[in-house]
Amino acid sequence: MAKICDHTSVGMLVWKDEKLLLIERMKFPPGFAVPAGHVDEDPTYEDAAKRELKEEVGLDAENMELVLEIKMQNPCRREGGTWHNWKIYQVKTLGDINRSKDETKQAGWHTKDQIKELARRTEKYLNKEISDEEFTQKPGLEPVMYELFKEMKMI
Repeated sequence: MAKICDHTSVGMLVWKDEKLLLIERMKFPPGFAVPAGHVDEDPTYEDAAKRELKEEVGLDAENMELVLEIKMQNPCRREGGTWHNWKIYQVKTLGDINRSKDETKQAGWHTKDQIKELARRTEKYLNKEISDEEFTQKPGLEPVMYELFKEMKMI
C-alpha cells in the first residue's frame, strides 16, 4: 500500500569548516540535498529532524535553530505529494558520518563553489537543457533544494 504524503518536511543544514553536508539521494527525486524527510509520526518537526539526521547520515543533533519555514510546491514519491510545509534547521551535530546505504548514494562535505556548480546543473535541468536521464545519472541539487537554497540566499 502506497504511503500518503503528510505534506510536512524537514531539512537540516550541517556545516563543518565552511562546508555543507549534502547527500546524493538514492530514491526519487534525484539530486543532492541536505539530510531531509517527512515528519510522519513524529510529534514535532524537531523530532523528525533528529530522526532523519540519524537515519540518513548517522549524526546526532546537538543544537538546532530554525532558519526557514515555507510552503513549497515540490513532488515526492508518496501519493498526493505535490507540496510540503518545510522547516529548515541549522544543526550542530555529534558523531561521524555513517550514511544510509538504502537512502543515499553518497554523503559528504561541499564547498559553496561546489554547491553553486550543482545549482548550475539543476538550472540546466529545469530549463530542459539536459534530460531526466542525464540528470539522474549526474544530478545537481534536488530541485526543491535548489529553490530552498535560493530562498535562503545560499545560491
